[in-house]
Amino acid sequence: MARDGAAYVCQSCGSVQTKWAGQCPACGAWNTLVEEITARPPGALAPARTGRGRGLNFEGLQDATPAPPRIITGVDEFDRVCGGGVVPGSAILLGGDPGVGKSTLLMQVAGSAALRGAACAYISGEEAVEQVRSRAQRMGLAAAPVKLAAETSLREILEGLKKDAFELVIVDSIQTMWSDAHEAAPGSVTQVRAAAGELVRLAKKKGVAIILVGHVTKEGTIAGPRVIEHMVDAVLAFEGERGYPFRILRGAKNRFGATDEIGVFEMGDAGLAEVKNPSALFLNTAGERAAGAAVFAGVEGSRPVLVEFQALVAPSAYGTPRRAVVGWDSGRLAMILAVLETRCGIGFGDRDVYLNVAGGLRISEPAADLAAAAALVSSALDQALPQDCVVFGEISLSGEVRPVSRMDARLKEAAKLGFRRALAPADLEGVAGMSVSGASRLADAVRRIGDGEWG
Repeated sequence: MARDGAAYVCQSCGSVQTKWAGQCPACGAWNTLVEEITARPPGALAPARTGRGRGLNFEGLQDATPAPPRIITGVDEFDRVCGGGVVPGSAILLGGDPGVGKSTLLMQVAGSAALRGAACAYISGEEAVEQVRSRAQRMGLAAAPVKLAAETSLREILEGLKKDAFELVIVDSIQTMWSDAHEAAPGSVTQVRAAAGELVRLAKKKGVAIILVGHVTKEGTIAGPRVIEHMVDAVLAFEGERGYPFRILRGAKNRFGATDEIGVFEMGDAGLAEVKNPSALFLNTAGERAAGAAVFAGVEGSRPVLVEFQALVAPSAYGTPRRAVVGWDSGRLAMILAVLETRCGIGFGDRDVYLNVAGGLRISEPAADLAAAAALVSSALDQALPQDCVVFGEISLSGEVRPVSRMDARLKEAAKLGFRRALAPADLEGVAGMSVSGASRLADAVRRIGDGEWG
């Protein structure tokens, strides 16, 4: 039986239960219900008195007051993902794996914005002021007029932000914030939800942009209740593979910009360096193209990105052939293999298949179907694709090669990097310096790869 004033809160979805159970009835997660005291402890903030309200003050859609300009931080890749800069009064949630460089990125954002004249504050709940200052010195931002503080008490943070006028505030991290209005431990669903709600409310009331750092779970999702992602205006994910120097900033939600935009950085000794041409980072143009390699002309957000698909088809040493894929959807690979076997007569039932996206980049758009199929066919037939050829196109279950979005932009980016030929959907006109070998069906592309006919 639960104690008076106690409830059991799921640490995964945030649902509240009156009694403990091994499995959350709401989301089905196991061992996530934790007892939390809901009664207000002594000395906590008293709830507001109820009384007759003033009512709603409705306004029209038209407003003669111009919108305040966005805060240009000076980190172009970050500004790009935010939609052209940080909107005053907005709340942004940044998540990422431990050690990926979230604090480094935000220190660089705060320092660059402060050097451009913005009033910035950096509040750390995980590090001391000396540690934050030392990182800024390594990054060459010691002269940036950023106000630093190390605090976890939500009451103290709110009082400090109300006294001074800031334009951009960074809170690292939201899981370390603690409110004395709740008896739950820091990092619990109750504390995270309360802290995020108070900070978002402050951002809207005072017109200050607040960036919250969020931890992620082992599945890669932001820890805490999903209600936090609904409360903020933008959710950014900072990704990076161990062993690779690059980092990718993706927008999962953005009320003031596109959600498919990415920013590319390269981690170095002095912090994160912006990558203006991501294709040069993910693509190696030196040497001859080996069998099993195909260059995919993709689009990430508003920018074309060229990346290499690598495939290896080898005889299977066991009864069940192995399928391994890195950087692409395994279900999509199974579909492509089935289409190749059924529509093109290339069997993979007794062979192991390995597929890798070079550089550790994750590709999710359907336009990569033809590039993956070309790499698989090239390895199976031991026939290398031309060095100056790029591939893109979507494959249907009937074996048809379908057009994709922004095909002209893909060709122009490939031509800029020295490519002269493209294997793409049919009826596509080439751009200056590029010839297109169109294929209406996957069997046509397989025949061209096997015969070496590229026109």
